[in-house]
Amino acid sequence: MRIRQARIALFAVALVAVFVPALAGPAHAAPGAPNPASKVRSGPASYVPLRTAPKGVTPFDAILSNLDYNGGPLMPSNTDYIVFWSPKGLGAYGPGAPPQYTTGLQQYFTDLAHDSGGRQNVDSVATQYNDLTGATSRYHVTFGGVLLDTDPYPASQCPVNAPVIRCLSDGQIQQELEKVVTAHHLKRDFTHEYFMMTPPHVENCFSNDPNASPPFGGCSAGEVPTSLAFYCAYHQNTSIAPMLLYSNNPYVVGNPGCDDGNHPNGPSDGALIGGLSHEHNESITDPMPNDAWTNGAGPNHGLENGDQCDGQMGTPLGTTAGGAKYNQVINGHFYWYQEEWSNQGHTCLQRLPAVEPKPKAALAVTHGTGTTLTFNAAGSSARGGVAEYVWQFNDSFGADTVEQTTPTISHTFPAAGAYSIGLTVVGSDGISTGTGGIARTGHNGFTPGFTVSSTKPAAGQNVRFAALTTVSSQPVITYHWEFGDGSIASVGQPHHSYAKPGTYTVKLVMLSGTGSAFPGAGAGPISERQITVH
Repeated sequence: MRIRQARIALFAVALVAVFVPALAGPAHAAPGAPNPASKVRSGPASYVPLRTAPKGVTPFDAILSNLDYNGGPLMPSNTDYIVFWSPKGLGAYGPGAPPQYTTGLQQYFTDLAHDSGGRQNVDSVATQYNDLTGATSRYHVTFGGVLLDTDPYPASQCPVNAPVIRCLSDGQIQQELEKVVTAHHLKRDFTHEYFMMTPPHVENCFSNDPNASPPFGGCSAGEVPTSLAFYCAYHQNTSIAPMLLYSNNPYVVGNPGCDDGNHPNGPSDGALIGGLSHEHNESITDPMPNDAWTNGAGPNHGLENGDQCDGQMGTPLGTTAGGAKYNQVINGHFYWYQEEWSNQGHTCLQRLPAVEPKPKAALAVTHGTGTTLTFNAAGSSARGGVAEYVWQFNDSFGADTVEQTTPTISHTFPAAGAYSIGLTVVGSDGISTGTGGIARTGHNGFTPGFTVSSTKPAAGQNVRFAALTTVSSQPVITYHWEFGDGSIASVGQPHHSYAKPGTYTVKLVMLSGTGSAFPGAGAGPISERQITVH
């Protein structure tokens, strides 16, 4: 392997970028052998639709227009890497040496990191959302760097018609990202995300199945014939263990279905407008689509914070010397991209000036007869009073959340077992707090997602962990453990030892589906326990 380094000039900034070496191409399956990519989910739950597609939605659900909490994890901070996958190098991304498309995107993430913690741009809108562990989506961005992957593309698994030169399935995208992350010993956790950028005329589809509905699960905006074109970008988690978070962003500059053509900086703005900013913000608040914050009822059922504001830019802040409008100023540079959804005020915002005191969420569980459980959130509070309690039971396909103004509810589950429960406590102005846990039929209180052989082991002692195998009536297909010392695991019953004394928080995410918010079944709950090592 060879590692190359290059210095790229970004506006007036010189930045060193570390590039991925040319990795060995994937082995070809023997004739008749199963295709590894075919085992990957056929399509992610979250994507940016073409702007020419029928909307069919309104900005309001049953009571408020807000996002609801489903019981899963979010990203409390995010370190972002850009992966440019191009066997021909950066030159494939347009004119310039290096092309403005690549330097502009690097500048964007550099600027986001520079202004991290502020309230002057769209990323501040996400700071109002939390998960049941108490973690909050802070505007805390770190730019990990640019990775150039010169690995040859594998054989196409979807249509290749001129000017398309290659068409890759989502499974192939996942496999390549796994190789890149492994080769560079990069982290796989809920603070790191990888943005895959392919050059012009390298398209992709959700699946390799021509008989899917739509065919190939739907394809990227530049696919030919255009009847296959379905999305501009998407984000999700890999279904290959160990799991990582990623966003796929094929080249959409100049495509009217994704890019409005207003570019304060150059072609790189087309990527931001076409979905990169949209997916970045959705990843923070809902990294495993439909398991943290999504709209749980009404015509916007299943939409994330970016979806509810897709194409809405808000009021321009001004015009550049070249005549382009801008609505964001980040690290002194002008940008133009969409707003994000704010529960506080029930609206799309360019920035969130201040987060009001969040409601307090409290939840108790008692069992009834059979598979009935009673949930009581009477201990919750909000300034001005609680306006609404929104319940997510994750126990049936595509089920709406239950929205009510009273704090208690009884629910009968379809079968005995452990279910991921989400509760959103909503204040009078819409600001929300999420809580929840894993509730088991026939039991009071919440059930731990995993057991541990010792919560007070000695340094170097082998500690055994054992997770649930079924959640929300679905078998767990992916485990993601974070042991609090930088180590991870991806099996159901890992062993781990701690080298040094101290207190460590062990987190586990169990993926059994994409949440009943839409469009899947199952859930992706997060659980945590503390281990004190002596």
